[in-house]
Amino acid sequence: MRTRGAGCPAGLLAIGWLILVGLQASQASNVTSSGGVQEPGVAREGESESESESEEEAENEGEVPESETTGEAEAEEEVQNRTIVKEVEFGMCTVTCGVGIREVILTNGCPGGESKCVVRVEECRGPVDCGWGKPISENLDSARLSCIHISPENRFKYVWKLLKPDQQPVILTNDSAVLEITREVRPLAFECDTLDNNEMIASVKFTVYTTNELQMRRSSRPDTDAVLVFVLTIGVIICIFVIFVLIFIIINWAAVKSFWGSKTSATEIQSELSSMRYKDSTSLDQSPTDIPVHEDDALSEWNE
Repeated sequence: MRTRGAGCPAGLLAIGWLILVGLQASQASNVTSSGGVQEPGVAREGESESESESEEEAENEGEVPESETTGEAEAEEEVQNRTIVKEVEFGMCTVTCGVGIREVILTNGCPGGESKCVVRVEECRGPVDCGWGKPISENLDSARLSCIHISPENRFKYVWKLLKPDQQPVILTNDSAVLEITREVRPLAFECDTLDNNEMIASVKFTVYTTNELQMRRSSRPDTDAVLVFVLTIGVIICIFVIFVLIFIIINWAAVKSFWGSKTSATEIQSELSSMRYKDSTSLDQSPTDIPVHEDDALSEWNE
């Protein structure tokens, strides 16, 4: 009896263990089957999500922010402004020889829509030889001579020379742009060469007369100032008179018109009277031969 009672619980345990193993195996198969069925749905959901994300990206690309559009417009305007052809012309040079300055004028692309605008001022050059110049200031004792240059003055190198007939010129120690000379008993001639990087760009000569020669030249010079003032005064008076006459005619136009009308009518009457007098004189001076022929025929018939 004991052997049978001990074997029954062991069999029951074995049977229970087998049942549990079977249940676990069935649950695992169900899980795998359910997982296989659900995988297509999950894939479809992933595909739909990716499609929606792509559509949202396309919409976002189509909707460009306003800041980006304004930036692109400004960039296009800058490109257009850069592509505008800027036409440049040059003004007249301030000198006819040596070195001077001139304006660079822009005729297209000026700011503010202006037709012309000055861009900058640049250097201009002419022939080197400027001939004989005049002192910038002089009196009976001295004269001040100036080389040809533009600012800044220290940019150039100046070489002063004392000219002597039939001799080599004497180079002076003064290397500034202005030279002050005291008058001597004989006239002197000077020359100044302006150099830029050891290249001569201008040369001018001066004559410094003696005190007696300067006085003689001033006395022999015609007094053009008084004549010029007189001519200008007469011209101004004539212009003012003509302006007043025109104003008077405009204000009293009716009276002027009637006056000229009466004058023209009187001249017409006089011309008519003179023409009538001329006709009367011509009729009185007519010769007998001008009598018509039919009157002679009538006299002949009466005599018969």
